[in-house]
Amino acid sequence: MISVQEAFSILEHNLPALHKVALPLFKARKHILAESLFSPINMPPFRQSAMDGYALCLHNALVYEIVGEVKAGDSHLVELLPGQAVKIFTGAAVPNSAQAVIQIEKVSANGTQLLLEELVSPDTNVRPIGEQISKGDLALEKGTLLNAAAIGFLVGLGFTNISVYQKPRVGIVVTGNELSKPGTPLEYGKVYESNGIMLQSALADAFYDEVTLYEVNDDFENTKSKLQDALTSNDLVLVSGGISVGDYDFVARALKELQVETLFYKVNQKPGKPLFAGKRNDKMVFALPGNPAACLTCFYVYVLPTLDIMSGAEANYQQAVLLSIGHDYEVKNTRSQFLKANISNGEAEILTHQNSSMLNSFSVSNGLVYVPNGHYELKKGDTVEVYLL
Repeated sequence: MISVQEAFSILEHNLPALHKVALPLFKARKHILAESLFSPINMPPFRQSAMDGYALCLHNALVYEIVGEVKAGDSHLVELLPGQAVKIFTGAAVPNSAQAVIQIEKVSANGTQLLLEELVSPDTNVRPIGEQISKGDLALEKGTLLNAAAIGFLVGLGFTNISVYQKPRVGIVVTGNELSKPGTPLEYGKVYESNGIMLQSALADAFYDEVTLYEVNDDFENTKSKLQDALTSNDLVLVSGGISVGDYDFVARALKELQVETLFYKVNQKPGKPLFAGKRNDKMVFALPGNPAACLTCFYVYVLPTLDIMSGAEANYQQAVLLSIGHDYEVKNTRSQFLKANISNGEAEILTHQNSSMLNSFSVSNGLVYVPNGHYELKKGDTVEVYLL
């Protein structure tokens, strides 16, 4: 059995290489940019009106002659003489012969005559060419997480397809004869299967969408067959349950026959001691404990950082932040613990119902407090490591 830190180190040294893929921009949200992008155009590409109003060819009077209008998207060129103006709309091209735009609220118009409330300075309400970015300048740097704003920015520069790091495809293999589908009558001795949809939901929360669920009976050949399917079709495989040494736990034997290399099995932690990590070529495998809270804890602490790193993010396993504990707490355990907690106003409050089978406290927690093994007292205000969820 290894320590939490040893498990982190082993994973760090066994992660597969990153893979690049070209995606249309509308499919690239929440991917990591695999190469730096430089602007192919100036933005804006022309002098642009920042207001609805009038573009002015300035002179030293408050009265102007209105000689036309320019709407957003108009491409015709207008030549103004000093003292002339055109009505203009936000986003429209400001004539080269105009030096300023006065907003519509500060003028009165009567036919072709325009009266200003005050003199206007040059460049007022005019966005210059390249104000946002100039042609050839760095638009977004390699390693950028593409959010909706980044997608909009790149589309506005004319990009259509970009190179990003491929996000892993994930297979979830759920084992156990004791599992029943929600919505069916619950027979004596059975429990409803929750880990599969729980893991799917956690993956969706983190924007991992290519997920396949495999259901397995407690039968060796069926277990081996479904694991083979999952390994063939996915980059990372999660197994829920079946990794222990019971008579009907076939996962370990099946993984061995499928030539999955064991990186580690069992971590000195609570919950989640029977955690397995392995790899086959460039495929990662995690066999998670069947108890729901232990399963989800291992997902957040080990699996999610692995997925993020495989996706090109600057993530790591040392993701805990230091916060104060909001109350006294006695630690008395031979294993390090990940304790479900509520984080509020910079303080962590450890919740009740910490059993590895219980999700009720997990459902209202937003952090895991990590406490190393030992026998000691934590006092209110002491600093603790917290994994934010």
